[in-house]
Amino acid sequence: MSEFEGKVVVITGAGGGLGKAHALEFGKRGAQVVVNDLGGSVDGSGAGDAADQVVDQIKSAGGEAIANKASVSDPEGARSIITDAVDAYGTVDFLVNNAGILRDKTFRKMTLDEWNLVMNVHINGTAYVTHEAWPIMYEKKYGRIVFTSSGSGIWGNFGQSNYGAAKMAMLGFMNVLSIEGASHNIKVNVLAPGAATRMTATIPGRQKVDVDKPPPERAPELVTPAVLFMCSESAPTGKVFQASGGKFSMAAMYENPGAQLGVNATYESFRENLDQVTDMSNLGDAEARRERISREPPRRG
Repeated sequence: MSEFEGKVVVITGAGGGLGKAHALEFGKRGAQVVVNDLGGSVDGSGAGDAADQVVDQIKSAGGEAIANKASVSDPEGARSIITDAVDAYGTVDFLVNNAGILRDKTFRKMTLDEWNLVMNVHINGTAYVTHEAWPIMYEKKYGRIVFTSSGSGIWGNFGQSNYGAAKMAMLGFMNVLSIEGASHNIKVNVLAPGAATRMTATIPGRQKVDVDKPPPERAPELVTPAVLFMCSESAPTGKVFQASGGKFSMAAMYENPGAQLGVNATYESFRENLDQVTDMSNLGDAEARRERISREPPRRG
């Protein structure tokens, strides 16, 4: 019996690409899948029946699934995604925040509308859906949440300041929720994927491929094993997993000991101790900082 048998998973943006790959695999392994997708274009416009098509595939293979076509960037739409999951299956066990759009331009040419559209879908949409699922998981002391980030945020990518900023925000969101959810067995992690999808096909300069039949090394389903692990019983929390073409790795933030210049610190003393401030030969990772935070007196909330 699969460890995902009977679990309820909500996947946003699951009408194609990565989300579809995740949905089909969860369905194959016995999970009850809520397939959310507005069905629009890569830039967020329009609507369609992509979610229905994925549900049909899951059911044809003997699985359980329902469709939801709400936009994650609308608070009421986000609420409906979780409401539909509870109405159909009674709860939510896993939430995979995957929905996203692109409006690529250099920052110099980008309008604020293009900035806001991408931020609203990626970070606000993720927050809206997570905010609806969080009380359910908190109450039953169990949940797994995946935020979909990107190398564009973690490492940077030309022409994607809006997308990169939203994707890097996922890490800050995860850092906080992994702490707040720890006492209630809610594990929160970040995925930084790489695959050939409708979205990546629109990036200027990117090699064009048939996203319906991508090269094996760029298949979306090669990312899905990391998502399954982040939703497993043995899932860690507060981690960033990178997955692309069958290669899996982790990214992490580190800090050095630095220089303690005291309450009389000045620009001159900072410059005088710059070698110590910037010495990265003796590093401590985010896990050590999180451990220190966990030893602080708990806060109510």
